[in-house]
Amino acid sequence: PATGEATFPRLQVFGASARGPLGRGLLSLEAGWYRSLDDPDGGDPFVRNSEARYLVGYEQELAPNLTGGLQAYVEQMLDYDAYRRALPDGQPAADEYRQVLTLRLTRLLMSQNLQLGVFVYWSPTDRDAYLRPKASYKLDDHWLVEVGGNLFFGADDHTFFGQFERNNNLYASVRYGF
Repeated sequence: PATGEATFPRLQVFGASARGPLGRGLLSLEAGWYRSLDDPDGGDPFVRNSEARYLVGYEQELAPNLTGGLQAYVEQMLDYDAYRRALPDGQPAADEYRQVLTLRLTRLLMSQNLQLGVFVYWSPTDRDAYLRPKASYKLDDHWLVEVGGNLFFGADDHTFFGQFERNNNLYASVRYGF
C-alpha cells in the first residue's frame, strides 16, 4: 500500500457468549480468538498478533430505577515473545494482557422521562480511562433532548484511550421520532 494508506490484515474470528440470570442480576460471559492470517507466528511488528479475548460482566437493579453493571475485559496477545523480539527500537511495547474494567450506572427519574447515566472505562494496564456521562429527557412521545460528553484520560499518548486525551467533547442533541 502507498504511504499513509490504511491496511487491513486478514483475520479469522471465532467466539462464544453466554448470558443468563445469576442471583438478582444477569451474568455475561464471552470469549473470542482473533487469528491473524497475515502473521500467524507473530513476528511482524506491523501486523497485529493473534489474540484471545475474554469478558465477564454482571448487571442488576441496585435500587428502584437505578441499574448498575460491571465488566472485566482482557485482550491476551498470543506469540508475545515473537512480538517483543520483532519490535523496533524505541517503539513502546503493548502489554501481553491488556485489561479494561467498566462501570455503568443508569438512573431513571421523573416518571422515567429523565435518564441520567455514566459509563466509565478504566484500563489499569494502560493507565488510561474514558468517561461518558449522559442525561436525556423525553419531552413527550416524539421529542427527546440529550446532553453528554466524551472525556479521555491517559498517562501516555500511545495507549488506547490516552491517544484521544485532547479530543474531549461535550454534545447536545434534539431528536424527533415519528
